[in-house]
Amino acid sequence: MTAECFNRFSRYKSPRHRGKNNRMHYKNIDQSAEGSSQANNSEMTMEFYNRPSRGRPPGLKGKSIGLYYRDKMIKNNRYKPKSRIKIRPSTLNMIQKLILHPKCTEKKSYNYKLQNSINEDYGKQYNHILDPKFKRKFLSLISGNLQHKIEQDLTTKPLLERRESVDINLLNELNDKRLTSEYKKLLDFRKKLPAYQNKQSILDLINANQIVLISGETGCGKTTQVAQLILDYEIECGRGSTTCIACTQPRRISAISVAERVAVERVENLGNSVGYHIRLEKILARPYGSIVFCTTGMLLQFMQIDAALRNYSHIILDEIHERSIHSDIIITLLKFILPKRSDLKLILMSATLNSDQFSKYYNDCPSMHISGFTFPVEEFYLEDILKITHFKFPKEGKVGTWQKYLKKNINKEMELINHKALIESYYTYSNFINLYSVDLWEELLNPKSEDISFDLILDLTKHICLTQKPGAVLIFLPGLIDITGLHKLFLESDNFPQDICVFYALHSKMPTAEQKEIFDIPPPGIRKIIISTVLAETSITIEDVVYVIDCGKQKLSKFDIKNNLQTLDIEWISKANALQRRGRAGRVQPGICYHLYTKARAETLDQYPLPEILRIRLEEIILQIKILQIGKVDTFLATMLDAPDPKTISVSLQLLRQLKALDDQENLTPLGYHLAHLPLDPRTGKIIILAAMFSCIDPIFSIVASLSFKDPFYCPLGKEIDAIKKKIELGLNQFSDHIAICEALKRFEEIGYKGMKRSLCQEYFLSWNTMKLLSDMKKQFASYLYEMNFLRNNNPKDHVANRNSKNKSLIKSIICAGFYPNIAIVEKISGSNIKAYTVEKETVYLHPSSINHYAHNFPTPYLTYFLKRKSSKIYLFDTTCVSPIALIFAAPSMFIVKGQEGDLITIPNDITFICNEGAHLIEILHKKLDDILEFKINNPDVIAWGTYEGNILTAMIELLSDSDKDFELPEHRILPRYK
Repeated sequence: MTAECFNRFSRYKSPRHRGKNNRMHYKNIDQSAEGSSQANNSEMTMEFYNRPSRGRPPGLKGKSIGLYYRDKMIKNNRYKPKSRIKIRPSTLNMIQKLILHPKCTEKKSYNYKLQNSINEDYGKQYNHILDPKFKRKFLSLISGNLQHKIEQDLTTKPLLERRESVDINLLNELNDKRLTSEYKKLLDFRKKLPAYQNKQSILDLINANQIVLISGETGCGKTTQVAQLILDYEIECGRGSTTCIACTQPRRISAISVAERVAVERVENLGNSVGYHIRLEKILARPYGSIVFCTTGMLLQFMQIDAALRNYSHIILDEIHERSIHSDIIITLLKFILPKRSDLKLILMSATLNSDQFSKYYNDCPSMHISGFTFPVEEFYLEDILKITHFKFPKEGKVGTWQKYLKKNINKEMELINHKALIESYYTYSNFINLYSVDLWEELLNPKSEDISFDLILDLTKHICLTQKPGAVLIFLPGLIDITGLHKLFLESDNFPQDICVFYALHSKMPTAEQKEIFDIPPPGIRKIIISTVLAETSITIEDVVYVIDCGKQKLSKFDIKNNLQTLDIEWISKANALQRRGRAGRVQPGICYHLYTKARAETLDQYPLPEILRIRLEEIILQIKILQIGKVDTFLATMLDAPDPKTISVSLQLLRQLKALDDQENLTPLGYHLAHLPLDPRTGKIIILAAMFSCIDPIFSIVASLSFKDPFYCPLGKEIDAIKKKIELGLNQFSDHIAICEALKRFEEIGYKGMKRSLCQEYFLSWNTMKLLSDMKKQFASYLYEMNFLRNNNPKDHVANRNSKNKSLIKSIICAGFYPNIAIVEKISGSNIKAYTVEKETVYLHPSSINHYAHNFPTPYLTYFLKRKSSKIYLFDTTCVSPIALIFAAPSMFIVKGQEGDLITIPNDITFICNEGAHLIEILHKKLDDILEFKINNPDVIAWGTYEGNILTAMIELLSDSDKDFELPEHRILPRYK
């Protein structure tokens, strides 16, 4: 190949009219070895918008037609470029040399195309897969089915084998334990629990049936006792060696706290007959004669490895009434497994509210009910609370102003009308006045009465502290922002001095170790006040809680199918939620529950919460269950307790096809095969594979670990500004939340001493426990990719796999490639808001948790993001500012047309850039890169940097580094705008 090929602009064919659409066809000069008989010419196609031919001037022919429409679209700002690409001549020369290197003339073909469907001749279709081990696994997966997989797994020898010596040892151990005074003392407590009192009935029911449903009210002891009763019975019957019980819990903290409690009751440490297994944390019990408490997500992973669950004798699904997506999927899969495993017992455990639905799903399986063991709980509703506290809601202001507002917001007006009708239809005015007062009637009619009032909560808490006996107060609020706001008011109030009140926050972003602090009982005279989300609603028992303040609302994530948007709205809880919250009081003594909503509103609440599978996107779960060879997704999901909307399934399948994880026949592609084996969102899974190919795994693993698990940054109540300052410092002026995360973890891992690590975490407002878990996750990622053959070893710090880890431009580009088309374009920076719009043309704002929320300007207007969610506004929660070159390489395609000021490079979603020089190089590099990445996906292997593929990747890295030069300008340093 000669350099002359690279110095010519693309040549275009004349546009032709086809049917109702005009298409411009053009050829680009592709590189090939000089004198080669096979030229790799590719025809790029651009589809214009529908328009009749009469819209153009008469007499235009051939190329003139295309030029006319090009100029018209430029004039109408259809392709108005937002940025100009400037590449230094030295960089262009370097890229030319890399591509023109003799190694780039190698005969090895990288430019094959996968077919879109699976035919019977699997081997012929995937003959380009060279690795026989990978090919065998892949073809076995796409050609199999769930029934075959279960039967195949059953042929493998299980761990649970009958061993008489083990049975005798387990029985002797249990009998010796029963003689100890400590065990007898704890047994006396257990005997008081209704679940233990129903011991014989429970065991008889399980022995006589393969599937049983045990429903029980809060406090009955089913969570801690049922598994123990089964284990002890099996050991007594001489079957301890063939007994292993998996008991699922909906949350991490539940699995840990229940395991610890059961171990205490069995007078042993975790790791003997009791263990737990949650993501990134585990203390495993022995493989026989044991109970393992795990999250539902972990059990689903166990099933992917062993569909027949050969290593378990009993499966207990606890808290199934919460209807998490993982528990619903497991319940469905077990209907396929149980007929093949007649020796496997399934125990479903639920609250009393909707247990019949689960029983009917399993062909009216037998069930039993256990009464609750709770002390009496007195309930007060809003009308009673207002009478106690004499609280007054703020008025709506001037009538004229309010009426003007209602005209602009018809939904709000209807809400207020419905609220008034609710009050007037439920209460009889005369009876209400006799019990309460006219003033209180007016307060209930005030629309503000259904809003969450922090002032009311403060007054009510003050009333509890001054008039009620000792006991902890548990306050339920929708989210972290509410918790932060209320806590700030508590600290600013003189009524809650820190010497007599101690405050705890409980939410999902807290690390597990910090969550466990809520169980600590304060010294006498100190009132513990816990402000929590729904996390404290089930499975955990905070023994000193006597008073519950229930706001009646929760944040519920839903998928808006119409707008293809995940929302997080504050909504009323269900009656099931209300009953669970009420049950938090009265666990160890009589309690009081204060509902901050009227009795009228309580009657209108839905009976049960909406199942998670009906309100979320399904991409990740589809890939996870595809590993189990379930066939068509819609057919499988239709067999669930509640089948998701077909439109939601369609949208998720479409995204997976766009990611090239599924083919047109809904079969896993080689990329989909890799992504399905990663316990990650498909987008983040793609990112770590790209990181392995570009040899920058350490920083990318840090970012992906945080996105898939938990943000390590936290804002201590009252120190929000200090926390964001430190986060911005870690951002290294890269305008990236993701860079801040990997820099934080980099510093954490470089410190050798635990004490210094804790000091670092304190200085930068990082959770030590979360940082430790994220570091462990990186090791898991390295193990996954090593097993897939993308890495040479399982060390995330390996120098070969991190040769490019210091290149921030590359890191941001890989993030962009994984998130694409999650792109937003900054439109306006004003006051405390940064307004942008996405490629879907929707207006979005940067969330205050993002460091870019505080920026004065940006090096480029383009932001890539992972999480977009609608609450009060549509917010982007994590963002990275990226260069035009990064966007071009992230896009699946690009095309070039001549413009008046230079070449116009356009990628999907009408994002266009002006490039004065080098556009043809970018186009050639884009195609070569796509070919190499596709080849590596189908033939997993470590990149050889001294060869053809290494030269192409190096050329791209040089181009990306050059394009990020604007980030280094003095005016592009983050100077925060603090509120």
